[in-house]
This record gives sequence, C-alpha cells and structure tokens, in this order.
Amino acid sequence: MPTARRLALAGVVSALAILSAASAAEAQPGGKTPKVGWLSDGVRPGLLTDLQAAFLLGLRDLGYVEGQTVVVERRDAGQKMERLQRLAAELVSQNVNVIVATSGAAALAAKRATTSVPIVMAESGDPVAIGLVASLARPGGNVTGLSVMDPDLTAKRLHLLKEVAPRISHCAVLFHPPFPATVVAVNEARTAAVRLGLAIVPMEITGPDALENAFNAALRLRADALITSGDPFTSRHQRRIVDLAAKHRLPAMYLWREFAEGGGLMAYGPSLSAMYRQAAVFVDKILKGAQPRDLPVEQPTRFEFIINLRTAKTLGLTVPHSVLVRADQLIE
Repeated sequence: MPTARRLALAGVVSALAILSAASAAEAQPGGKTPKVGWLSDGVRPGLLTDLQAAFLLGLRDLGYVEGQTVVVERRDAGQKMERLQRLAAELVSQNVNVIVATSGAAALAAKRATTSVPIVMAESGDPVAIGLVASLARPGGNVTGLSVMDPDLTAKRLHLLKEVAPRISHCAVLFHPPFPATVVAVNEARTAAVRLGLAIVPMEITGPDALENAFNAALRLRADALITSGDPFTSRHQRRIVDLAAKHRLPAMYLWREFAEGGGLMAYGPSLSAMYRQAAVFVDKILKGAQPRDLPVEQPTRFEFIINLRTAKTLGLTVPHSVLVRADQLIE
C-alpha cells in the first residue's frame, strides 16, 4: 500500500477511535467519565495481571481508554478473603458506576455491600448455587456476568484423561466443600464416569494442612488419576497439588492452563482471557443503561487444552496423536 494511503487510513482509524471514545463518555449522564470498580481476591496475582490487561483491552475495543474516557478503581485482597467485604464497601463509597468481580467470593462481597450498584462477574463457579443470581437466564438483581459452569465440562475432562491414560480405573476428584460449585463437579464426575467405566473417589480437602492426608486416603481407595475443580482454594495451592500428584505418579487433569504450565499433566477449561474481554461487553451495556437483571449470565464459548509432554514422559504415558492434534498448546 502506498505510504500516503497508509497515512490517510491511519488517520481515519485514529479519528474513529477518538469518536468512539468520546461517545463512550457521552453515554454517561451529564457526559461524566464513567468509573469502573475492580474487585479481586488476589488468589492468582500473576494471572490476574494478564486478565486485567485482557479486560482493559476489551474496554478499549469498545472505546473506553483508561485515564481518558474511563476511570478504573482497583481493590485487591491479596489472597486475604476477609478483606473483600471492606474493599467492596470502599468501591461503593467511591461512587463507581459498576463493579467487576474476579471471583464468586468477590462478587458475593460486592453484593453484600450494595443492592444498587451493578456487579459484573468476570468469572464465577455456579452463581445460582451461591446465591448471586436467581437463574442464568434471569439474574433478577444487580449481578450478572460470566460463569465457568458447563454441564459437559467435567465429562470432557474425564474423557480426555482416559484417552491419555487408558489404564486408569479410579479417579480422585479434589474438592473444597465451602465452594458449592466443587460439590456439583463431584456429582457431574460420577455421572460421566459411568460411561467411561471409571469409579470416582471423592477427595475432600478441608484446608491446606489436609492435602497430604487427602492424597493418601484417595490412594488407599485405589485412586490412580486425579481431576481438580477450579475454586480459589485449588488455585491458591496450585504448586502443592501439582507436586503431590507428581509424587504419587497420578495422571492429573486441571481446569486452568497455569497448572499444566507449572508441571501438571493436562489442563482443559475456559479461556479466561476471552471471558475477561467479554466482561468488558457487559460493562459497556450497563454504562449505556442496561440493567443487570435483564442481562443473562453467559457461559464460556472458548476452551483451552494444554498438554505437558515432559510430565507425560515422566509418568510413562504416550499421548495419542488423535489427542495431540486437539491441543492448543504442547509443553515440551
């Protein structure tokens, strides 16, 4: 393309971006710059930095540029869940137009802090089970957003694990009872396991000090594989769980990609970056006048499948070609 034409095109794109940004600000009453609250439990600090960037990129795509046409008030609990309630109240006191919560726990804290400020879940387990919304189709209050719940997700993860480790017969399901979605995952695993000829070994974790004993108890019940849920407890103790699975030579399937990147065998789950960019769409709709109660909760549409071939080799597993070609990333 000739240089002059490229420059002209760049000028048009720049002008459109400015107009889009201006219209985003003008959508607010009195043309005020909208203020977005960001409430995080801080459980996955490194990953959350990337996810916050994905959210801001989603906002930018819609014409909101931080520091120019939108203000973002950030509050991070630093993995101390007891801080969430105070931080949520702080955001409400800042007169934010909407609060973006990075977990079910953060969304619950925000909901307890306000019944009027709209709340967008960037991710949540089962928002119905924990009382955030009345139903996915009709949230019914001031909360909406995205849920990682997918009835077929647990079945898909078990099926992939069985393909890679065909000799397994008893699969442990690690769950932390305080998070209702993890109990749902155990029930889903039981249903899916029947079709695969697997027995499910529930592996209840009451706290970090109980991890070693829980693994030993599962092994006594003949567990020879492992799947985990995606609750904050599991994410917080990622390194310990991956190490214990390796110690006991258990082929394991995790929900989030960072587990496989950290040495776990496989991960299959929603693309969190895609979910956080979609959260920006919810924020845009709310800033333009939509009510959370009228915006159905969405479930993920993009999934990531990661295989750590180094770990597979350590476990003596040969990943079939039919599985390799389905992977989004192979760690060698």
